[in-house]
Amino acid sequence: MRVNPGRSGVAIDAGGYTVHVGAGLRDDLAPLIAETAPAHHYAVITDANISARYAEPLVAALARFGRTSLHVIPGGESFKTRESWSRLTDELLDAGGTRDTTVVALGGGVVGDLAGFVAATYMRGVPVVQVPTTLLAMIDASVGGKTGVDTQAGKNLVGAFHAPAAVVADVDVLSTLPPAHRRAGLAEAIKHGVIADADYLTTIESQLDALQRAESGATLPLVARSVEIKADVARADPLERGRRRILNFGHTLGHAIEHVSGFSLLHGECVAIGMVLEARLAERLGIAEAGVAERIEDTLIRAKLPTSRPAHMDVDAIVASTRRDKKARAGAVEYALPTRIGEMTEQGGRWSVPVDEETVRAILA
Repeated sequence: MRVNPGRSGVAIDAGGYTVHVGAGLRDDLAPLIAETAPAHHYAVITDANISARYAEPLVAALARFGRTSLHVIPGGESFKTRESWSRLTDELLDAGGTRDTTVVALGGGVVGDLAGFVAATYMRGVPVVQVPTTLLAMIDASVGGKTGVDTQAGKNLVGAFHAPAAVVADVDVLSTLPPAHRRAGLAEAIKHGVIADADYLTTIESQLDALQRAESGATLPLVARSVEIKADVARADPLERGRRRILNFGHTLGHAIEHVSGFSLLHGECVAIGMVLEARLAERLGIAEAGVAERIEDTLIRAKLPTSRPAHMDVDAIVASTRRDKKARAGAVEYALPTRIGEMTEQGGRWSVPVDEETVRAILA
């Protein structure tokens, strides 16, 4: 992965697009968008939580480069739906959007996934520039080209692969996030260390206090390294047919817990629980070295993240939710499992392992 000096930070080659990571990039945001994805019309999609703070200045700045429109959805995972997708596409049509429209996704993972899906399907596909405003979105959701919406059956079950024209991440905005959201983002960074870079996990562990305070000196290199890991895996396997499945570590059970909770838990909190449970699953199956789950759990506890199934949550409901997961194959639910910190299991060219439900129940119980 090639990292070059960029405007106020680093520019990471993600294969076909660039991820700009820096502190204070807001002043460069409109010129970067216009340079990367020039358009006659810029459609900024955001949520109600972000709109008041960041949307209006961006819309005003983009107006120097083309016609602009602002589209606001309510905040929260419960609004990442086909109904929101339908409303937004109708709004773009009403705003006169054509194939020379660029969608700008300004917000967290919900906005990024939803706006990306709008861009993937509007006029059979228009450019999208991802402008993530949460740590989780910066290091995970905005990179790799996955877009989609949730359904009653589960999370992200309707969507498309649609790579962004660019990603612009300003780590300065993270200081305005609630602490719980900063911690939730750290779960994905910890995951990147577990699946691909043991030294990176050690670095995260040594800087947890500074990272939880969103100090830019610690956060900027964290975001950059996580983007490198995610982009490196995703560009080698853009359609998730092989090694890209390692990015799903913690997500099979994590998504199920998130769904059963009615999205009352943050995505990163559910991934944290999922990583501990799935690491225990790997040890029980003899795939992972002893102590892997304990190391992950200890790191997550120090990051003030949950590590166990909520006591009130029904095991049968969680297991039933896993059956609807995108990673299920031929009726069996598959899990991306670590062998040791920094390395994931690979069996016969497959990077995920089918696991019987009774073993999963034993781990959940």
